[in-house]
Amino acid sequence: MNTVNYIKIEFPSKSSNESLARSVAACFAAQLDPTLDELGDIKTAVSEAVTNSIVHAYPDVIGKISLRGRIFDDNTLEIVVQDWGRGIEDVAKAMEPMFTTGGFERSGMGFTIMESFMDKLKVKSSLGKGTTVTMRRRLSYRAGSIK
Repeated sequence: MNTVNYIKIEFPSKSSNESLARSVAACFAAQLDPTLDELGDIKTAVSEAVTNSIVHAYPDVIGKISLRGRIFDDNTLEIVVQDWGRGIEDVAKAMEPMFTTGGFERSGMGFTIMESFMDKLKVKSSLGKGTTVTMRRRLSYRAGSIK
């Protein structure tokens, strides 16, 4: 696969920036002419990844979050959300439905939602160094899509 287009933005881990990340991802994905359902899925997955960074990576401080996007020539969208926060001790455990370290108000469904809305989900994490979430979704070709 060859990269057709890409973006990168960085922002502070403030909850107000979650909607910024959703909007940026949606605007970037729009060039693939996604259906409303595809766009909604992408926005939700990005929201979950960014919220995880805000809540879990930097619970007591404001840190940095990076959002990168790539579009490949097979109509695949890749979104990478990276932080340099606490990291995840046990990624496999963290990806189990209903598992959370965020207290009773958190549902523990973030990774499950990302997995269900994207074709591929990869999570890499190191304690004290941060977490990188890579999500891919191949979109259906429609009139106006990049080919």
